[in-house]
Amino acid sequence: MLGLGFIFLACTTWALDTLIRYPMLGKISAQSIVLFEHFFLTLLFVPLLWKMRHRIGELKLGVLFNFLIIGAMGSALATLAFTEAFSLISPSMVILLQKLQPVVAIILARIVLKERLSRAFLIWAILCFVGGVLVGHKDIMPGLKDFDFRVNLFWSREMIGYLLTMVAVISWGASTVFGKKLSLSGFNEREIMAGRFLTGLIALAPLYHLSSRDTSALLHIDVWSKLIVMALLSGLVGMAFYYQGLKRLTARQCTLAELFFPLCAVLVNWFFLEITLDPIQLVGGGLLLLGSTVIQLKHY
Repeated sequence: MLGLGFIFLACTTWALDTLIRYPMLGKISAQSIVLFEHFFLTLLFVPLLWKMRHRIGELKLGVLFNFLIIGAMGSALATLAFTEAFSLISPSMVILLQKLQPVVAIILARIVLKERLSRAFLIWAILCFVGGVLVGHKDIMPGLKDFDFRVNLFWSREMIGYLLTMVAVISWGASTVFGKKLSLSGFNEREIMAGRFLTGLIALAPLYHLSSRDTSALLHIDVWSKLIVMALLSGLVGMAFYYQGLKRLTARQCTLAELFFPLCAVLVNWFFLEITLDPIQLVGGGLLLLGSTVIQLKHY
């Protein structure tokens, strides 16, 4: 149960982060936000990276590939793709497609980590998935209505938005699996985080373009202070909780536990914004808690 608790704490920090992140997107680009977070967090881990310098130089290509997946894909590319998708298609549709992340992670865990999928696990996993959908039904139902099967399958604004969302979903799912692989290879959570932020920063740097709006925004101390808070909250604290949980759970258990994020988000909105939960969300939260707890206790 301790691993499940750590993932729930991670989801709580990510939910709290949204209270700052989304208002910030009106002042500064997503590129600048994500790049600054990786730069700041990499600076915090410089002492550890320096101690690891000889080990880094001796890493095998397979291990470097694992860090590339969790950093360049799971931390950098996924965040940018997900944010950009919001500007191309309905946010509700983005949130709907994001629910496919556990499916991606479970399939990859079976292929990469050889994690066995029992019938009991699949039954409880489906219950967790249903619970996650019910918790986010206010966003998901509009997303279903917004889906247009007449969209040009080869080139259109909507199709690009769908593809970007799936890039984020696949990247996050892969990040869970390859993060677990690094943990099984003997890397502790601090080492994995250091490698994640460094590879993410390296991947972001060539893609970055500082706009005039960003230049103006970065002159204000309140923007800098919020960027630092976000980096510490969701980046440092959130990922520390996350990797503590991943260390104690299988990849398939972890990705299902991540479905707590929408529940944490609505709880944060309830507490801070007085947006109450409706009966459907309460039922969904109960199913999610029941399913993930049984999977953890029974070690499915």
